[in-house]
Amino acid sequence: SPEVLAKYQPVIGLEVHVQLLTETKAFCGCVNRYGGEPNTHVCPTCLGLPGALPVLNRRAVELAVLAAKAIHCEIRETSIFSRKNYFYPDSPKGYQISQFDRPIAEHGWIDVPALDAVGAEVTKRIGITRLHMEEDAGKSLHDGFGDSVSRTYIDLNRCGTPLVEIVSEPDLRTPDEAFEYLTRLKEILLYTGVSDCNKEEGSLRCDANVSVMLKGAERFGTKAEVKNVNSFRYIRAAVEYEIERQVEVLESGGRVAQESRLWNNAEGRTFSMRSKEQAHDYRYFPEPDLPPLVVGETWQREILTALPELPEARRARMIAEYEISAQDAMTLTATRAFADRFEVAAKRAKSPKRVASLLTSELTMRLRLAGLEQEQSPVSMEGLVLAADLAESGELSSKMLKQLLDTSFA
Repeated sequence: SPEVLAKYQPVIGLEVHVQLLTETKAFCGCVNRYGGEPNTHVCPTCLGLPGALPVLNRRAVELAVLAAKAIHCEIRETSIFSRKNYFYPDSPKGYQISQFDRPIAEHGWIDVPALDAVGAEVTKRIGITRLHMEEDAGKSLHDGFGDSVSRTYIDLNRCGTPLVEIVSEPDLRTPDEAFEYLTRLKEILLYTGVSDCNKEEGSLRCDANVSVMLKGAERFGTKAEVKNVNSFRYIRAAVEYEIERQVEVLESGGRVAQESRLWNNAEGRTFSMRSKEQAHDYRYFPEPDLPPLVVGETWQREILTALPELPEARRARMIAEYEISAQDAMTLTATRAFADRFEVAAKRAKSPKRVASLLTSELTMRLRLAGLEQEQSPVSMEGLVLAADLAESGELSSKMLKQLLDTSFA
């Protein structure tokens, strides 16, 4: 019941894996592309064959630094790659090249909209513990081959894909805050161009650590990890379910087990995957085949010339510059390309405010009804500027303007 839930304080931390948009893999020259015939984007290095040596992809480092700076992290000038040892059928080397105690970036933050104790809207700063670089594993496929026998097939095309893992502090307190954090993070990553964040293709994957404690308690409760949820809506639902499940366990006198759980969307619940009562010993040690990674001040400055104006800053500037509402600014900055196109048009128009208004109301509504994306609009930005200018000078009434748009769409 809501009264029982109100006695407890949820604590949520998120771990987000992001595939980087490089041409080739992290440590070899294989093409970094989703799909393809199974086991065709592979070579001795990503297959883990004896004697094959990794060579670090320079572009992956640049994208990792861009992502880290966009979420206000400090860059560690000298970082170390380590071997994380574990057996997995789709990881042929028997270890993953990752970063451990000296990651490339630490101590960042993202601001998210949240509600305070009395329900008023506030901005809340969510800490980011670290961003580190690593490689992805391959994929185990369990069905879809029409066999009568139950088999598992291995596709190693994804092996060695460059990733960054972004780990938040346990600063999130509600499923809504978790949803907002992921939405802002994805928006920032898309603006910087470091990833396409395509959740269906696994470019962005999220694990949530969830625990509950009695309000006012000193120590966090035991956490369960909900793994590999590929939609922000599902993350919110999974976290909601997990909070209720843990409260129920505690209220009935039970003990929350430290474990990994999977989200079943069809059933709307999480279920136990494996126990994590014993800490897993990955036997990390520095990767002997890779020297320390040094990202000096000069290289950092060079990389950061590619850092665009980020969504929050851009919205604030556009509100001031074009006298538009915060809501319109949110719509117009939905993607970097759309914001760029609007700004080019706004600079040519007599009234940028009117162009914004036409775009966010009249045009968006018609596009939605026609099932079209902004890029497919039958009315170009140039046409919209002309129409807005004629409306501004009084040569077109608002009724005529609507008819003109209807005719263009027809």
